[in-house]
Amino acid sequence: MANRFVLNEISYHGAGAVKEIVTEAKGRGFQKAFVCSDPDLVKFGVTKKVLDILDGEGLAYELYSKIKPNPTVENVQTGVAAYRKSGADYLIAIGGGSSMDTAKAIGIIINNPEFEDVVSLEGVAPTKNKCVPIFAVPTTAGTAAEVTINYVITDAAKNRKMVCVDPKDIPVVAFVDPEMMSTMPKGLTAATGMDALTHAIEGYITAGAWELSDMFHLKAIEIIARSLRSAVDNTPEGREDMALGQYVAGMGFSNVGLGIVHSMAHPLGALYDTPHGIANAIILPTVMEYNAEATGEKYREIARAMGVQGIDSMSQEEYRKAAVDAVKKLSQDVGIPADLKDIVKKEDIPFLAQSAYDDACRPGNPRETSVEEISKLYESLI
Repeated sequence: MANRFVLNEISYHGAGAVKEIVTEAKGRGFQKAFVCSDPDLVKFGVTKKVLDILDGEGLAYELYSKIKPNPTVENVQTGVAAYRKSGADYLIAIGGGSSMDTAKAIGIIINNPEFEDVVSLEGVAPTKNKCVPIFAVPTTAGTAAEVTINYVITDAAKNRKMVCVDPKDIPVVAFVDPEMMSTMPKGLTAATGMDALTHAIEGYITAGAWELSDMFHLKAIEIIARSLRSAVDNTPEGREDMALGQYVAGMGFSNVGLGIVHSMAHPLGALYDTPHGIANAIILPTVMEYNAEATGEKYREIARAMGVQGIDSMSQEEYRKAAVDAVKKLSQDVGIPADLKDIVKKEDIPFLAQSAYDDACRPGNPRETSVEEISKLYESLI
């Protein structure tokens, strides 16, 4: 079977990359942008950095900011209605995963209106047309939604997140500008950075991994491990490295899938509104231990990429432990909680475990699992 690999048409990287929005919009003959950005980014002037560029060049746009941190079906449907009224012919998504996921869902539905109930997009929906062209401007170094074919929408009626996978939704151009990330507070930098590390590690050990994706994931682990601490301290070098590291991780996992770290994190976001990166970071070491026996020699390379010394003289048991310990240490150093005691209610575990088992990321896990085993993993963290 052939391995498919999907990436952006074009991506721009480095300080000032957002200025190239003008080049791309004019070069493609676009007339009006529908700008998706969340209320906090608008409030704190982050979105304005892009809007000022559009204003300076006389490029028309309409701003849509009715987007929750875990965007809902309603957010998407409201956005679809607003897009139809706007007269726009392309989307600009400014933000983290929430803004980009909302933009992807809007763009898909506009060109595939038979899916306007949103819930029918879950999984791998049989859409026929490419979505409205999306320009993606990440403001966090974590989700890599600007280079992935995935998006996640919360079905509030059922307290669950829907993972949608569609190569037709990938943004046509990504503008990965570390200056757009410089205002992220420490907590958000840490959480989104650990999300990126989770993407890289899960993508590296997932059942669908192969040589090309391994190349991206190992490099992403290396970049993130060396730069997340300094990004949390808001150094320019740390910000630039993390902007690249999370993007490289996205290039990989978008094409091969993830595993049960994400499956277990998604229900926490849906039920408790837990920030996705924090959920991933807390769960990652425990699931790494659970998956270790199904990963062959891969933890040796994870440990090496994490900067652990003396790997080649270690036994398999030793390097597997070293990889997990290095992840725990990084998570601790950037201030991530060690467990889910303040998040998960014990009585909710049966619902959480079933939701995680039903999640679209679960089949990619390198070890076969069950609802019962996922329940035990949740229990071990509270």
